[in-house]
Amino acid sequence: MTNKRTPFRQSKTGATQKRAEKPVDRPPKGAGPRAQAPAGSGPEAPRARGPRRDAPEGPGAPVPAAPRRKPAPNTGGRANRGSVARDGRPLAEATPERLQKVLAQAGIGSRREMEEWIAGGRISVNGVTAHLGQSVVPTDKIKIGGRLVNVRFTTTKTPRVVMYHKPEGEIVSRDDPEGRPSVFNALPRIRGGRWIAVGRLDFNTSGLLLFTTSGELANKLTHPSSELVRDYAVRVLGELTLESQQQLLSGIELEDGPAAFSSLSEAGGEGANHWYRVTLFEGRNREVRRMFEAVGCTVSRLIRVRYGPFSLPPQLKRGRVYELNEAEVKGLVRELDKMIKPAETAPETA
Repeated sequence: MTNKRTPFRQSKTGATQKRAEKPVDRPPKGAGPRAQAPAGSGPEAPRARGPRRDAPEGPGAPVPAAPRRKPAPNTGGRANRGSVARDGRPLAEATPERLQKVLAQAGIGSRREMEEWIAGGRISVNGVTAHLGQSVVPTDKIKIGGRLVNVRFTTTKTPRVVMYHKPEGEIVSRDDPEGRPSVFNALPRIRGGRWIAVGRLDFNTSGLLLFTTSGELANKLTHPSSELVRDYAVRVLGELTLESQQQLLSGIELEDGPAAFSSLSEAGGEGANHWYRVTLFEGRNREVRRMFEAVGCTVSRLIRVRYGPFSLPPQLKRGRVYELNEAEVKGLVRELDKMIKPAETAPETA
């Protein structure tokens, strides 16, 4: 049987012996940094070599300068450092991707937002104003409003997802002319991206609101073909008649098209206030409120308690955030990939 290599050598008699160590001659003190041990002394002494053909001869001969390393070509600053090597070559043969998709993957915004920015002339590629349908590669320089953006084509990093218990009196916007409190102020700070709201809730609506760092994931969660259910607890002034309930279930006509609840059930209440639970598979602007107003009822309180596979945790207090772990996010992405293909959708406001 052949012995495996080990850090020790075996003698002919089979006894294991450690490799003998030879003393190393050290240069004398004061010899300076150029002092070296004599050639051949010590186990690691280099093999003697003859003089180089191009080496200068004589004690006063000038020593040639070491060759300088060639500077790396300019690849557009920090823009696409994640996919481009220092010499400017792509780390892998990258397939051109749509500009709005790349920006959404980077967490700049949703695909729809990026399309609007492209159409508005806010985005340029290599110094030229971008156009809808344009594709880009890792070596392209992408600017938004004249500022270079850090875009990474590699999307192996798992996106972040948080559930936020939105209280009433907060707006789902970063910029508000009235200066009202924003939900984004309550979210964890992130570097190299930003939070994207999955749908919206209006100023006076509370409950479950989802955020992610991936524009692609936000798009999948809001696309109509995903058929993710939205569940609301609604308090109305007055009581719905059986006829009104049937209207809301069979469908009523709104200014932006027909709308209907997929389910409606009573949830208690006292006096003039009555609670109902309703579900639907879309989220148009203030759709729930407008539907109740269409049958003569005023919504006094509206709470979203479920969005697709996410339910508002009972222990999650208003104004608080719960972040999904990596396993939960990966499971969500797998399920969504089975259901739909990436596409565009309009933002929603309940």
